[in-house]
Amino acid sequence: MKRVVITGMGAISPLGNDVNTLWDHLLEGHSGISLIEHLDVSNSKTRIAGVVNDFDAEARWGKKEAKKLDRFTQFALAAAEEALDSSQLDLENVDKERLGVYVGSGIGGLNSLIDNVNILNERGPSRVSPNLVPMMISNAAAAQISIRLGAQGPSLSPVTACSIGNTSIGEAFHSIRNDDADIMFAGGAEAAINTLSLASFGNAKALSTRNDDPTLASRPFDSDRDGFVMSEGSGILVLEELEHALKRNAPILCEVIGYGASSDAYHMVASHPEGTGAYLAMKNALRKAQITPSQIDVISAHATSTNVGDLSETKAIKRLFGSHAYDMPITANKSMLGHMLGASGGVEAIALVKSLQEGIIPPTINLIQPDPECDLDYVAEGARKTPITIGLSNSFGFGGHNSAIVLKKYE
Repeated sequence: MKRVVITGMGAISPLGNDVNTLWDHLLEGHSGISLIEHLDVSNSKTRIAGVVNDFDAEARWGKKEAKKLDRFTQFALAAAEEALDSSQLDLENVDKERLGVYVGSGIGGLNSLIDNVNILNERGPSRVSPNLVPMMISNAAAAQISIRLGAQGPSLSPVTACSIGNTSIGEAFHSIRNDDADIMFAGGAEAAINTLSLASFGNAKALSTRNDDPTLASRPFDSDRDGFVMSEGSGILVLEELEHALKRNAPILCEVIGYGASSDAYHMVASHPEGTGAYLAMKNALRKAQITPSQIDVISAHATSTNVGDLSETKAIKRLFGSHAYDMPITANKSMLGHMLGASGGVEAIALVKSLQEGIIPPTINLIQPDPECDLDYVAEGARKTPITIGLSNSFGFGGHNSAIVLKKYE
């Protein structure tokens, strides 16, 4: 069986537009949540979000090209460019038929759709952009990355809601192990902060309304949590077959050793209250990795800061890991990043890679009054230095889609 390693990473996030800046802010326990200033949200129940700042698409690609790309695709391309640079991949000497892209988005180009619906209503059909469809479809990010790389291998845009990042990484892992590709760019992207999304999620009572304290709004496992905080960005990783990476003397950052997926088969938006699907995804990931639960040193939790979600994930962890559940540190990046929807899994995988490399785990901030039923070790005291070799990262999504990946320190 072929081994798969990670050789490059790129990130766009509310905590910085490159991997190193993101990582520094995570370790420092900074919150990327703030009041929304680029939209009129005066009538919204929720007026806070994790917004990507200082991102200039026109400066990167020129006005004409940037105008053809929805914001989520812009994020994905920027993250892919950083991942390409960090991988030290020479595209002139790569078999493009064995270079693939698995990048998804939960919502796709919703901003482009809203803009053009407004144009249609205000100015008529002749003014609607001919680029609307290729801008709004969810596979636009994967397609644009493939075009820029010249990648002719497998290309896929999974739509598994907020579990997309892990789904993309896991399926890319399988593609390489099954000898369908040598190199895969994998991850997710999202840019859905708009008044329509805020209204819908808000009316569903899914969002935090802690508008007076934005940095305290995302509080996984805290008894005072009141919903998730919507965010945006992208996380892209370069997965590569080990021997291929060694032959080109690539920077090997980590190894991917397992991936598991499942369905709650329960409810369209609510997690299974006992965490059954989460349990199965983690169980399958460990089975594929051929390791026991006691070998997991750290978990990057999905942990969106919702009452049902955080509790069900905790129950799933206890069910699978037994007494070891109380010995493992568990971190919740969303306490600082907010919920980046389809981008979450990719960005959180990047953070886990950095943890395994450096032996340090980012904190779960805002955990002030722990929920008595969420009683595990959530690294609430600040970043923790500790020897870790194998980590598990969870991502779950609407519709009951669950995915988990297992990463191992490369030695």
